[in-house]
Amino acid sequence: MGLKDNLLRGIYGYGFEKPSAIQQLAIMPLIQGGDIIAQAQSGTGKTGAFSIGALQSIDPALKQVQVIIISPTRELARQTHTVVHALGEYLHVRPVLLVGGNSITEAKKQLRDGAQVAICTPGRALDMLERKQLNVRGVRLVVLDEADELLEAGFEEQVHGIMSRLPEEAQVALFSATMPQACVDLAEHFLRSPTHILVKAEQVTLEGIRQFYVDVEREEWKLDTLCDLYEQLTVSQAMIFCSSKRKVEWLKDALDARDHTVSAIHGEMDDAERRRIMDEFKSGSSRILIATDLLARGIDVQQVSLVINYDLPRGQDARENYVHRVGRCGRFGRKGVAVNFLTREDVGMMREIERHYSTQVEAMPVNISDLQV
Repeated sequence: MGLKDNLLRGIYGYGFEKPSAIQQLAIMPLIQGGDIIAQAQSGTGKTGAFSIGALQSIDPALKQVQVIIISPTRELARQTHTVVHALGEYLHVRPVLLVGGNSITEAKKQLRDGAQVAICTPGRALDMLERKQLNVRGVRLVVLDEADELLEAGFEEQVHGIMSRLPEEAQVALFSATMPQACVDLAEHFLRSPTHILVKAEQVTLEGIRQFYVDVEREEWKLDTLCDLYEQLTVSQAMIFCSSKRKVEWLKDALDARDHTVSAIHGEMDDAERRRIMDEFKSGSSRILIATDLLARGIDVQQVSLVINYDLPRGQDARENYVHRVGRCGRFGRKGVAVNFLTREDVGMMREIERHYSTQVEAMPVNISDLQV
């Protein structure tokens, strides 16, 4: 790929040995400067792809923001910041993290000191732009990570606000595991004849992840089913997804009452608390994490080998959220297991997910200890 030696040192130092499929396809178009729309399954190395492409094109001698990476959640932005920091270590490229809950004073200092990559959530980036704290005159590349979510109603206005302030010639790259047609159509507004690196829906498979369902029939039977499962599995780390913040808190309390040690996270917790819980889970001191869809996207915890959908995703994004959730295990080619609890109302949605992704979700085997997750 003709990458700078010091970038290669960072890549190998980070533990990447050879580029994944999305990295093979996306890094060169990024370096060549054209707009791109790239889609690949969760856990295949998208963050590495755009981080390497961005770092290759940065001029370390220029002490100004040259790349902006926008993420929908603080957790994802933090994770990207860690990757960019590690890969760019030998290039002496300085990334700055612009997210709610982080010190504005510290961010302003890092920007004054010449940070070259701004990794941000939309709200904080727009706020810094409006306050004239973030100078984007030198921006060459903007990356929208989890672009499908960034182009939805909640963020769309903020993203347009940021894009309208960027230099017209800036390169734009969209990355996501799922790219609904409506998102692609919307993106065409600010992309110039982009290169499409699209994985077909049937190829957004969950290869390497065995998927099962448990027919619980009724909502009130889920908790006992979960406790039975918990006792039979020797799990390294697991994530349990629920449909709402209230459900996450209720399930944590119910499992605590039965002496199971679990952590819980959702979007209404304050930032310090969210960070502490994620750090504990990533370090392995907490083994079970209950979450809402906030954490379905992009969070890479190496040891997660089991995902339980306590509630199946619902609503218009259900199919996409299923892939994002189940993609938490089996990251980067490792094996994983996903278990879906189905009430009678969920059967239709499960069939729809199977059909859409040409995947097979089987009934949970009787002796589940054989699964070795």
